Amino acid sequence: MKRRTLPVATALAATAALLLTACGGEDDKSSDNDKIAGADRSTDKPTKSAEPAGTAKDRPDGVDVSLPKDMNLDLVFDWDAPTAKNEAAAMDDAANYVRALYRGVGKRTADDAAVAAYSTGEGLRYAEVQIKEWVKGGWTATGTRRNYDATTRSTTNGNTVEVAFCADSSKLYAKEVKTGKVLKTEPSLEDFSHYKIIMVKLPTSDTLWQASKVFVEEEATKCQ
Repeated sequence: MKRRTLPVATALAATAALLLTACGGEDDKSSDNDKIAGADRSTDKPTKSAEPAGTAKDRPDGVDVSLPKDMNLDLVFDWDAPTAKNEAAAMDDAANYVRALYRGVGKRTADDAAVAAYSTGEGLRYAEVQIKEWVKGGWTATGTRRNYDATTRSTTNGNTVEVAFCADSSKLYAKEVKTGKVLKTEPSLEDFSHYKIIMVKLPTSDTLWQASKVFVEEEATKCQ
């Protein structure tokens, strides 16, 4: 069993690879382009995701992004916050987006309030597809995923921030929900991915940022 953006079993490796590139896309050129990919699409007025029940209107402080204890999963964000306030906030919520996605995997649902709070548009669809593939395969996640070497850049108006980072999944494994069997693999280049998440500021909030697009470079040698 090899992992790409999220771990997939060998039986569905080909399907998952197609799925991940179709939903997240590979961003081979944006690093050489001063323009943030996707920043010209619904960035000033992003679509608001479903309002999580029982939370404040301007900020989902009450939204739980903790992982179910039985996952035994550690998501490590080994990076420093940027000095720009908007970029620091966007980076924090990019991490919350990753937490929400794995929380959905552990909860076995793509309808968790955390997913709705921290994503919108294509970012929301990406999370939903990923979670549903885990559920369909009968897997949860366990182990450690380390996220590191994060960088940020924002548009002139500051309402869109690209959060880019590496992810090391060499110690992240899928686990069969029914049997509890951990599907371990030998470390390889497939364990390293580079993400670019386009975070947009919710117009009705001074603090909430949502993932609107996700680009994934698999087998990222620059992350080794």
